[in-house]
Amino acid sequence: MNKKLKVYLFLHLLLMVYSANSILSKLAAQQTFLSWPFLLLYAGVVALLGVYALGWQQVLRHIPLSAAYANKAVTVVWGCVWGLLVFREQLSAGKLAGGALVLAGIVLYGLSGGEEEGHG
Repeated sequence: MNKKLKVYLFLHLLLMVYSANSILSKLAAQQTFLSWPFLLLYAGVVALLGVYALGWQQVLRHIPLSAAYANKAVTVVWGCVWGLLVFREQLSAGKLAGGALVLAGIVLYGLSGGEEEGHG
């Protein structure tokens, strides 16, 4: 597996972790304010954001910010996946279309060669 592919796989794993913050936040919102479950869930949010921040800095060492940020839109798709799997939310045609547009945009950006701009 080449280095660039590994960086992008790491980036998407990192973005999946980042999107998991929405799960913990929603679960915390269902708890009594400042109760132990509330505090533990928000501690999880802070921990995941810390992991994300450190990982994001490592990604930016290997690919341009524009390429990394273009891929960040995939968190919308992960939000739909988490909603479906964790909270049993409905996946509407609009959500599917929106997710498809996000993924198409990421692919088009990658195919356009935009990821090579400004990286040196």
